Amino acid sequence: MAHDPIRFRLTINLIIFLAVLIFGTIVFMFIENRSFVDAFYYIIVTMATVGYGDIVPTTPAGKIMAIVLIITGVGTFLGVVANATEMMLSRREKQARMKKLNMVIGVFFSQAGNRLIRIFALADAHFEEIQKVLIVTEKWTREDFLRVSVQLRAGKYRVEISQIDMDKVKIFLMQERDFLVRLLENPTLLEHESFTDLLRAVFHLAEELAYREDLSQSPTSDRAHIAGDISRAYHLLVHQWLDYMEYLKVNYPYLFSLAMRTNPFDRQASPIVK
Repeated sequence: MAHDPIRFRLTINLIIFLAVLIFGTIVFMFIENRSFVDAFYYIIVTMATVGYGDIVPTTPAGKIMAIVLIITGVGTFLGVVANATEMMLSRREKQARMKKLNMVIGVFFSQAGNRLIRIFALADAHFEEIQKVLIVTEKWTREDFLRVSVQLRAGKYRVEISQIDMDKVKIFLMQERDFLVRLLENPTLLEHESFTDLLRAVFHLAEELAYREDLSQSPTSDRAHIAGDISRAYHLLVHQWLDYMEYLKVNYPYLFSLAMRTNPFDRQASPIVK
């Protein structure tokens, strides 16, 4: 997990803040002979820089304690407020970036991803098994998506390259090559490692096919190599598609409705509402 400097600073400031709050309350109760409520109240108004002046230290020890409290507590309190505000703004900014990223993911599937899934899935010997679990409906819950994701990772599904028209795949990927390059240049992708891996896998497959003028003459070893590239892209496509469907279901029901009516894993799918 990446280290979050804002969260780290907030945690440290909170620890110091609570330590000063507890210690100061206890000490002020004894040296000023105040009740817990009065002592706690004094510590809070001092650290919050409110300072009503209705309760003030009267003993030398109490005044020294007040000085220490002002030096340590006020700065810590302001640090907590500043870091909490910064974290909130950072979270909103990240949410905005992720929203834009999911728009990019949606464009990818509309432009190329769904087409590739259809091509690869129809050449999967275990397609019938996959189809059964990937007919997503509006009744699915978070637990359903998790269950299917785990099931897919443990399942055995593999593309049979002999069942794929490689020239057709090559032509399609060459047509979409500029589109894939533009996606890879998008700096927002750094926020989503799994989607970046998917784009790299698809683009790599496009490059592999582009270097081969006559795929029909490829030896068995070379076809096995390409099959590995296809399987990598296929697996990443399946999992990314499932994640994106969950995002649409939660955030954009109308987009989810269309996505389910054009589900690339459903041979009976139709955009026509029935």
